[in-house]
Amino acid sequence: MVRRLEVINGAGGRRRWSADEKAGIVAETLEPGAVVSEVARRHGLTPQQVFTWRREARRATLAGGAEGEDRPAFVPAVLEAPTPPEPKKPRRRRALARQAGRGTAPIELEIDGVVVRIGRGADAATVATVIAALRSMS
Repeated sequence: MVRRLEVINGAGGRRRWSADEKAGIVAETLEPGAVVSEVARRHGLTPQQVFTWRREARRATLAGGAEGEDRPAFVPAVLEAPTPPEPKKPRRRRALARQAGRGTAPIELEIDGVVVRIGRGADAATVATVIAALRSMS
């Protein structure tokens, strides 16, 4: 006994969905609490087909299609001004003496209790002027 009889008139084949119909079905699936399988069943589709439409809509939006033209293509960047470095604490004489003991300056002169450290790359004329000034003081 046949309980259901389906009669197909006209040309068979795939149903053509307009872009508006697809967009409406995809929008239904994006509602809070919506289940894709239920939406698909209600419209006579398979869940796979609806998921494909959702994926295509997402790609079109990311590519700047009709649905995504009012959205920015990039995430806005927020720049913050760099925080200024903390001021250096003044060094004590002991710290300078320890550093001098490590050999940070290749040349060190001591004249009458005044210590002059000459680092690499120092200008020779400036060094000569400083030494002359120290000699004149002693």
